[in-house]
Amino acid sequence: MSTIIEADGGPLPPIPDDVSIADFILNRQHPLRPAPNCLHPLLIEESTGRQIGSDEVRGIWAAGATPASACGDAYGMLTRTTQYHTKLRARIFGLANSLKLRWNIGSNDVVCLFSPNHVDYVVAMWAAQQLGAVVTTANPSYTAEELAYQLETAKATFLFVHAANLQVAQDASRAAGISPERIILFDPAPEGMSNIQDLVAQGLREDQRFAEYRLQPGEGRTKPALLCFSSGTTGKPKAVVISHYSIIANLIQLGKYLHLTDGTIPPDELAYKPGSVGLGGKSVTVLSRVWDAHGAVRQLLAGGEYLTSSRAKYESNIAQSAVVVSQRFQLERMLESIQRYRITHLYLVPPMAILMCKSPDVKKYDLSSVDFFMVGAAPVSAELTDQLVRVLPKNCRIGQGYGMTELATIIAFPQLDQRVGTLGSAGVLVPGISARVVKPDGTLAGFNELGELHLKSPSMSLGYLNNPKANAETFKDGWLHTGDEVMINERKEVFITDRIKLIINCHNDSPPPLQELVKVRGFQVAPAELEGHLLTHPDVADSCVVGIPDPYSGELPFAFVVLRPDASARVQRSSVEEARVRADVLEHVARHKVYYKRLAGVEFVGAVPKNPSGKLLRRYLRDKAKEMLAKGELKVATKSKL
Repeated sequence: MSTIIEADGGPLPPIPDDVSIADFILNRQHPLRPAPNCLHPLLIEESTGRQIGSDEVRGIWAAGATPASACGDAYGMLTRTTQYHTKLRARIFGLANSLKLRWNIGSNDVVCLFSPNHVDYVVAMWAAQQLGAVVTTANPSYTAEELAYQLETAKATFLFVHAANLQVAQDASRAAGISPERIILFDPAPEGMSNIQDLVAQGLREDQRFAEYRLQPGEGRTKPALLCFSSGTTGKPKAVVISHYSIIANLIQLGKYLHLTDGTIPPDELAYKPGSVGLGGKSVTVLSRVWDAHGAVRQLLAGGEYLTSSRAKYESNIAQSAVVVSQRFQLERMLESIQRYRITHLYLVPPMAILMCKSPDVKKYDLSSVDFFMVGAAPVSAELTDQLVRVLPKNCRIGQGYGMTELATIIAFPQLDQRVGTLGSAGVLVPGISARVVKPDGTLAGFNELGELHLKSPSMSLGYLNNPKANAETFKDGWLHTGDEVMINERKEVFITDRIKLIINCHNDSPPPLQELVKVRGFQVAPAELEGHLLTHPDVADSCVVGIPDPYSGELPFAFVVLRPDASARVQRSSVEEARVRADVLEHVARHKVYYKRLAGVEFVGAVPKNPSGKLLRRYLRDKAKEMLAKGELKVATKSKL
């Protein structure tokens, strides 16, 4: 067999490199971009049922008509309640017109979206990209300190924010030097501030003031579309630069895998059917989230999700499916929406799938519409899969997927020829992917052999922003070094056995040591980031953070902490002081880090074990923590909950 594994499906159709994402989705015809079906909405607001459709309005200004009159109900939706679909293009063009008119937003701008899931998230994203701006999407659970870091790193100049996040956004914007007048709310705004609804209305009343940004041949390969921040193995999150070409390539890969337009599968047998309604099932703050790269692709292609994913906003436009937009995951609300909207597609992370399987409320609702269920972000046990089979309709397909921000983003997708995906498999490599599995000694593994996964794909990102060291470690000789330990079988199914990241700068004659990221509810948490922050506490001399098992979150971060001599002496003299210092260390992290990075507990130790070169023996402490947890000796300060 070849040691380079090529995904099945044959060669991909030509991928345009002179087209932006917005142009590809809204205007440009392509064999894998079917014409929008006006009978189906693209977005449905869960709480109100408000629908946004995809009718064409692109010829309005070119024809010389007044936008407000030409849009008909698209404009009327802005001023009165109606049963008609709001025209998605009208909202995008109206907002783009206002952004150019009032702030001259263009190709030199970076626009940040800081919000939970919202029906206008895609409107803000595509309006900015219509003007040539780069979009960076931020986790809505971030603290002001974390958001300020992203704004400064991305050099953001403009900010769309949800009302619930306004105070954090204002604090972070001051730190990053962004003017208050450049903060726009998704919903009705306090006096003196602007919101998207008003800007759309203003833009539709005015003559067109902007020229759509057009890419030159080849420019799509290098023009950034998104800056998505990804947890690294050391330090703070890194900005992954994703080009327009990368996302369009991934859409074409998925379209080919799903047989959306090749005519080889009858429409009724497709995994994504026109008119499907789906549910991404995860809170925006979990996996299918609007603000990450995975979110930035699914909307373009397949859609039909209970949306917490900007990727779903892209996918649904291609597959002519509807997306139910929910701001936060609540199990009963999700079940109500499945029944109300006849949702066909569910996307969950394992903690939420567990909750669904264990809840007696599931039996109260009609889930018969669900025919596709996908779990991502973390491996799924055989036991959980068996429970899902019992809970979901008997004809529902159940499987796992696998992706990476650096590959923009989907690498493997559930098996389409099986009702239940192969147990333990993260899916099948999508067309256009080349893979190799590298053993610790540097030799290439064969089928069913373990090693680190390296990948090539036309969807490869441009790398990390202003981070040559990380680029040199991750992108080598055209291959993306994923840091994931995997096995691939003859069916091209991927089995992830361990999520690891390689630490570089090791001796050339020995395999590099491994450092695990802690996987919390689908989020990657870098131990080194928390260790660096712990050192800013006045009582902490050293630390090592590891993941401990948790039935709902998968893992939780736990810290072994070495105290400074004076603090250690105080703790040894008084159990009250020990409890106070432990609580203060926990609060020190909780005060400055997003919720999923908060420590589950702290164990004081005399020293952190290290090898002769000074590297942490993290695996030793991880195993020790598991042993202590099993014996009930670990002081876990917080309980995981959804």
